Amino acid sequence: MHTPFEVKVPVRAQSRLRPLIGATRYAELEQTGSRARAVLGGITVWNVSSTADGGGVAEMLHVLVGYILNAGVDVRWVVLSGDEEFFRITKRIHNRLHGFSGDDGELGPAEAAHYRGIAEQNAEGLSKSVHAGDVVLLHDPQSLGLAEAVSEIGAIVVWRSHIGTALSNRWTEDAWTFLRPHLGACRAFVFSRESYAPSWLPAERVTTIHPSIDPFSPKNQGLADPEVRSILTTVGVLAGPDVAQLSSNGKPRRRRVTRRAAIVADGPPLDPETPVVIQVSRWDRLKDMQGVMEGFAEHGILRNEAHLVLAGPAVAGVTDDPEGAEVLEECVAAWESLPIGARRRVRLVALPMVNVRENAVMVNALQRHASVIVQKSLAEGFGLTVAEGMWKAKAVVASAVGGIIDQIAPDTGILLEDPTDLDAYGRVLAWLLERPGTIADLGARARQRVLEDFVGDKHLIAYAKLIERLVIPGLAPAGVLGSADTAAPPD
Repeated sequence: MHTPFEVKVPVRAQSRLRPLIGATRYAELEQTGSRARAVLGGITVWNVSSTADGGGVAEMLHVLVGYILNAGVDVRWVVLSGDEEFFRITKRIHNRLHGFSGDDGELGPAEAAHYRGIAEQNAEGLSKSVHAGDVVLLHDPQSLGLAEAVSEIGAIVVWRSHIGTALSNRWTEDAWTFLRPHLGACRAFVFSRESYAPSWLPAERVTTIHPSIDPFSPKNQGLADPEVRSILTTVGVLAGPDVAQLSSNGKPRRRRVTRRAAIVADGPPLDPETPVVIQVSRWDRLKDMQGVMEGFAEHGILRNEAHLVLAGPAVAGVTDDPEGAEVLEECVAAWESLPIGARRRVRLVALPMVNVRENAVMVNALQRHASVIVQKSLAEGFGLTVAEGMWKAKAVVASAVGGIIDQIAPDTGILLEDPTDLDAYGRVLAWLLERPGTIADLGARARQRVLEDFVGDKHLIAYAKLIERLVIPGLAPAGVLGSADTAAPPD
């Protein structure tokens, strides 16, 4: 029997945001919270996702749920459970919603029956806690199968899709055909980009809400350079003495990181002064880690001494992605086939997931140490690793796909028009690594871009407005909220 479990999230003080976002934005956030408390008195807002850690959805929920609790709203988060076949099916849907075939498996009657069966088991457990009038946010395809059962309780069901593509092909049609029977029970649909919503969904029930980062989370909070180096020495990426960090009173500080990563390398840890290009992603074919490595090795290191670090989670720690181990194995095989000179400049790093907070600190340190951050995805629902790198004032080179286009405005990063053009990607890296002044200028503008558009207050306000429209009869139906500006890739 597969039953969901609840994730306990600590309260996060919204007041921390005020110095960053300013008095005007903070006042709007406070007013929105006050109104939400009045509108939602006695109503619980539920979030249902497929994993409690690993991936952008879980990271955002840890943050947003904490801030909502601080506003005095009853919000809860549960994670559904499933077997290996269920997650293989939902990974297939994930790939096809991005326009790719994935594992070439079927999405036929047998898969639909299995998907529905797992959903029904989880819905049975959830129904013991959800009440009529509650609002239930179902995140991504894994949880959509619960929509009908939860709706029958009398709850207001919202499907929040964090993935998608503006393109339409046989694979997207395959995924939507599979999901469509479950959409009828949903009162509203939330997408990261307006263009991700299929044309046959009622426009008045579709809302666009961009994801966001939390500047105070372990993945994004400030880290001084000596602490960054200490963390990456402990992890095994950088060479150097394992020096304990001291607090302001001169006493040893409790270590943020104690575990080493599993590293595939041909050589010792890197010299801290060596320029490093870094991509941090899941081990997912759509993130194209192998292409990042091959383009770097063939084109990006010819005129400089930079190294490349490809970092992702230890695959056993991501429960809803059955392809992770396969992709990591493929990357290791590709690394082994590189010429010896190129192989010595590339590191594959699997970060431990035993402690989610520790993992986030490792990612933070890697991104802060990077000379250039890459996100060369073939497809991307939104790609918050881009905003994370921009927040750390880094020059980001990323594919002009999906929500990445919404994040990188002109002069705040470099967009790759064709992510499969490894020669162009390598030339951009080589050009950029020779221009530290350009890197610094791009990074400064990138951080400001994130502060203006991708910090959590706007995310929270958008959700509050949507839920208010759904809860209060007679308000205007949910419409499409304004999308962030898009930008064409630079020449």
